[in-house]
Amino acid sequence: MSSSVQAFILPKNLWRALLALACAAGAAGVQAQSAMPQWKGEGAVRYVCGGIGSDESTAMRAAMKEHPLALLFARSDGAYLADVQVDIKGADGAPSLALRASGPVCLIDLPAGRYTIDAAMAGATAKSQTVTVGGGSKTADFRF
Repeated sequence: MSSSVQAFILPKNLWRALLALACAAGAAGVQAQSAMPQWKGEGAVRYVCGGIGSDESTAMRAAMKEHPLALLFARSDGAYLADVQVDIKGADGAPSLALRASGPVCLIDLPAGRYTIDAAMAGATAKSQTVTVGGGSKTADFRF
């Protein structure tokens, strides 16, 4: 083949490769979203908890940076925990959200502000953290 023919074929093959990569990336995104548990709440305050199983855990962790607040629950040795009671109060002390975490990761959409998060589980000392939400994603890590 002459070099002029090879130059013509290369861009066509490159186009096919890029198209295949784009399709694969789109399929991965759809798969990650389908692995997410159902959101609860509506409007300015909503949440989703999960992270049980590798697909769900991967999807939840990938979505952490897209939400104002993420909570992680684990034992002191690093093993993930679920069934954690979470109470979030605004700066004025008024309750903003109460939930029972059904998995080790919770993604929470809240309006910007300062919040106190209380996390408790049976047989362990309750934990508390104060966070400021807004201007990026914040993660609060609770170890029991």
